[in-house]
Amino acid sequence: MAGQGRFLTGSTMGHVVRMTMTGAIGITFVFLVDAANLLWIAQLGEPQLMAAIGYAFAIQFLSVSAGIGLMIAATALVSRAIGAGKHRLARRQAASALVVGVLVQSVVAAIIFIFRHQFVAMAGAEGGTAALAARYLALTVPSLSVMAAGMIANATLRAEGDGMRSMTVTLMSGGVALVIDPFLIIGLGWGLDGAAAGVVLSRFVMLAAALYFATQSHDLIARPRKRDCLGSVRPYLNIAIPAIITQMATPVGNYIFTSVMSQFGDEAMAGWAVVGRLTVVAFGGIFSLAGAIGGIFGQNFGARDYGRVRNTYRDAILFGLIYTLITWAVLIVASGPVSRAFALPEVAAEVLYAFTHYGAAGFVFASALFVSNSAFNATGKPRRSSVTNWVRDGILSLPLALWFATSFGAPGVIYAQAAAGALVGLAAAAWGWHYVTQLHRCGLPRVDLPAPRSYAHADRFRRR
Repeated sequence: MAGQGRFLTGSTMGHVVRMTMTGAIGITFVFLVDAANLLWIAQLGEPQLMAAIGYAFAIQFLSVSAGIGLMIAATALVSRAIGAGKHRLARRQAASALVVGVLVQSVVAAIIFIFRHQFVAMAGAEGGTAALAARYLALTVPSLSVMAAGMIANATLRAEGDGMRSMTVTLMSGGVALVIDPFLIIGLGWGLDGAAAGVVLSRFVMLAAALYFATQSHDLIARPRKRDCLGSVRPYLNIAIPAIITQMATPVGNYIFTSVMSQFGDEAMAGWAVVGRLTVVAFGGIFSLAGAIGGIFGQNFGARDYGRVRNTYRDAILFGLIYTLITWAVLIVASGPVSRAFALPEVAAEVLYAFTHYGAAGFVFASALFVSNSAFNATGKPRRSSVTNWVRDGILSLPLALWFATSFGAPGVIYAQAAAGALVGLAAAAWGWHYVTQLHRCGLPRVDLPAPRSYAHADRFRRR
């Protein structure tokens, strides 16, 4: 970890493309495996099982989003310290983020586990479908702390700029699931339980691979110490809490849309489940973009090179636009084969068609929102991300979903999702651009990190 941060020189567009595409390959593969998991379930010929996974996905999305918020905070702290040349601080921040992140995610997991039946009922599931969704949650939620640790360890690789090893981590975890899922679901006849077991196993593989690369290849994570963790709690949570609040907005919005979609029955929910998997597979690059550029923003912000921060913002917006337009065209062509592959009934096929032909266009604006979120989080303004995301998902989602669903039926939920993204995405992109172009006038500190007492004698620490 010695030497200059690798994002401080070279083309910012080159860094954006390299980090995003390596991240996209990994995350898209994981999501593709998740979609394959649903495809194996579909082969059992029980739409109720697919609907159950759809409900469980909407609920578990809450906890996964908390993990993403913890990961964002770790990336911001570690990348800023690297950019400022404070490598020992970066190692201690990474170790502390792991400990604090696991504790926070364990609390979130416990809440979901205890109240899983209530959450499932609130999402609109009933009868046997509700029981299956709750069972799936009971099997997968306890491993959420493992997932959080893996995500945070992997975030340190992105903060340092090692996109290839970060990609390898996700490929390894997804590869294990790809091989084991059909064996568990169909071969052993475990069905939904087999799908849950595959998810848990893949999370343990992710953790093992991320820790290995972070510690052995880069020595990015120090041995956790009590005083380091206590000293890091405040700066970490100052970013993590707003980031978690920001990330929670998306699953809340998805939860609202799921509740409205559930009014149209299990067939519509089956289509919604396929759309959920197709979204993360097709737009893995956009989801990766938000996490990938955090390290680029953070290193250059830590080095006070505000011109490169601005260039990164511009290049990321352009990349997201091009990526989304290409993906939208591919989805239009693929809608028929996907519908046939999942043997979707008429209502479910209509939901899928609405997404591939119209709803996917909303990601042009969603990508701009993600870029602004990443810039705000990495430069010490995470509350601004919370505002934009909650306006979209907490304020606009329900009225738009009810309005469009009344006019267009089940496909209206897809149209409402796209409309909310377009309205907020444009505003967030403009707000973010104005902010990054004014950084040079703000007189911000070199690294926006408190200096806890435990770091006052940093020169006494030795690399362990």
